[in-house]
Amino acid sequence: MPIEIVCKIKFAEEDEKQKEKEEGDKESLIEEPARPRSRDLAAFASASTLHGLGHICRSGRLGVRQALWAFAFLASLAFFLYQAAKSALLYLEHPHVMALDEEAIREMVFPAITICNINRYRHSALTDADIFHLANMTGLPPKDRDGHKATDLLYPDPDMADIVNRTGHQLDDMLKSCNFSGENCSSRDFTVVYTRYGKCYTFNGDRRNPRVTRQGGMGNGLEIMLDIQQEEYLPIWRETNETSFEAGIRVQIHSQDEPPYIHQLGFGVSPGFQTFVSCQEQRLTYLPQPWGNCRASVQGEQTLPGYDTYSIAACRLQCEKEAVVRSCHCRMVHMPGNESICSPNVYIECADHTLDAALEDSQERCSCPTPCNLTRYGKEISMVRIPNKGSARYLARKYNKNETYIRENFLVLDIFFEALNYEAIEQKKAYDLAGLLGDIGGQMGLFIGASILTILEILDYVYEVIRDRVSRVLRRSKPPLKKPSGSIATLGLEELKDQSPCETLGRHVEGAYNAGILPNHHHRHHYPHQGVFEDFAC
Repeated sequence: MPIEIVCKIKFAEEDEKQKEKEEGDKESLIEEPARPRSRDLAAFASASTLHGLGHICRSGRLGVRQALWAFAFLASLAFFLYQAAKSALLYLEHPHVMALDEEAIREMVFPAITICNINRYRHSALTDADIFHLANMTGLPPKDRDGHKATDLLYPDPDMADIVNRTGHQLDDMLKSCNFSGENCSSRDFTVVYTRYGKCYTFNGDRRNPRVTRQGGMGNGLEIMLDIQQEEYLPIWRETNETSFEAGIRVQIHSQDEPPYIHQLGFGVSPGFQTFVSCQEQRLTYLPQPWGNCRASVQGEQTLPGYDTYSIAACRLQCEKEAVVRSCHCRMVHMPGNESICSPNVYIECADHTLDAALEDSQERCSCPTPCNLTRYGKEISMVRIPNKGSARYLARKYNKNETYIRENFLVLDIFFEALNYEAIEQKKAYDLAGLLGDIGGQMGLFIGASILTILEILDYVYEVIRDRVSRVLRRSKPPLKKPSGSIATLGLEELKDQSPCETLGRHVEGAYNAGILPNHHHRHHYPHQGVFEDFAC
């Protein structure tokens, strides 16, 4: 009859705990230690600094009190979001304001003064060849009564630069007296500049060494007496684009950093008057995009040759020159550059029309934004008639002219600073990022009692919830490790017979085991008919 032997082997509890501890120590060197589970919403609400949330998220059923708190909280949150949206929209509009300040200084840089005689060509300086070439511009007939003969038509090609320079009014002839801050000056203190009015002159145009004034008021600026030479004005036989009915000079007060644009920005001074021009320097500062629309000067940039800084006048002159060169393949005398100068016929047929069209389409083709830093001069103009009867006789004898000539041709121009101060006009941001954050922070604290730290609390809670969910999903995806605490082995007697006792017992001699190793091992049993089992307890 076969006999089944059931053996149960159980490890000691202390050994199992020691083994788990060693495995845990090994895993702690690689894996992050276990973290506590995230708090529930009620616990977070009770500990949060967000006002009202703790009264809403209480444990238990939802009651009337909790509903009222929830309504108050949602209403406050809606008001906060509305005000925050209004503040954000106002910030995105990028509003600005103008700040005006007045500062006094001990000395001021005197501006550049450009003067032009309204008459472009002196009649006495025009040769017959000049009149022939400029006939379409001036409308003048030939000087001889017989007209131009066939042989006279073989004139050399005209040079407009030479004509303008040679036939324009010369400052040595016009300037009768000059005084700057009590010191005498002369025509050598002026530089020649060409404009739409022909040959003009600029006082104090040197940017590297400008003149300064240390006192305001009349007599502390530039005072000049000019003879406009009306007898040299061109007679009008027929009207052309160059025909002028005025008599006098054009004056522009500008910074040394910008070229004169006198045909649009200048003011007129009439003969027979002493004109007083009281100036006030204004330093304007504009904001770039997106608060404003100014253009900053780039270091080393030359919008116009000879001028290191960007200005509206330089931009317009450059734009006009490019339009004329593109259409007529030449430039006008007053335009800067190295291109060839247009002939008088091209002036009439192409350049003048192109220039007028460029001025009309300046908003589209020639965009010249305002520079971010600009200096301009406000003016207050007054005048008195000169000369009086006594001075007329004196001036007539002094300059060998008659009194009528003095009254019709002489003028005095007096330009000075009103005071040694300047106006600082600055464009400032009306609502910047600091103002936006301040408004949102104040509204956040007023309506919901929150702050930046409250937002960090909410983000920290969301992080804990997400981390806990992710860790749960990862634990579910891993199969559990089986750690058996015991096992039962069933052996048949026949199987034991087939095996050698030495193989079964590990080839130990009888009595070699300690009596306390195997359970129920008290003495040896002898089964004479079925074999002997040594050192085996079941």
